[in-house]
Amino acid sequence: MSNWYLRSKFPESVLQAITDTVRHSELSHGGEIRVAIEADLSLHSLLGAVTTRQRARQVFAELGVWDTASRNGVLIYMCLADRAVEIIADRGLQACVSNAEWADICMKLQNSCAADRYQQGMCDAVIGIGQLIKRHYPQTDRNEQSDRPVLL
Repeated sequence: MSNWYLRSKFPESVLQAITDTVRHSELSHGGEIRVAIEADLSLHSLLGAVTTRQRARQVFAELGVWDTASRNGVLIYMCLADRAVEIIADRGLQACVSNAEWADICMKLQNSCAADRYQQGMCDAVIGIGQLIKRHYPQTDRNEQSDRPVLL
């Protein structure tokens, strides 16, 4: 899958809408939400049998999502070629939110993408994650991570 295809699904207007949604969400809670979208897994990853979940964990570390004062960062990772979505939460949230709640957000985002509604799906996922964070980290704090999605 090409970077052109990635940009066709996530043009600047969609990236800005997602950025605005992350920013707005973070005004209501003390967590940090990052979004990373990758066209597809590299040949090296595929040959090494790296799963989407493993790749999401790598991206979580590479972007430093774990590096928040309250350990409450969350990564929404999407592999566009597979329309696979993974949510990786840091320790502070992972213990508080059930796997079923994370899976529900992933499923809804995957369904939106299958219907070619990438912007709506990603924004809804950010809002849903923000609501989960707010239950456990209701007080806003400083912005420790970029609000802008990263295209890998």
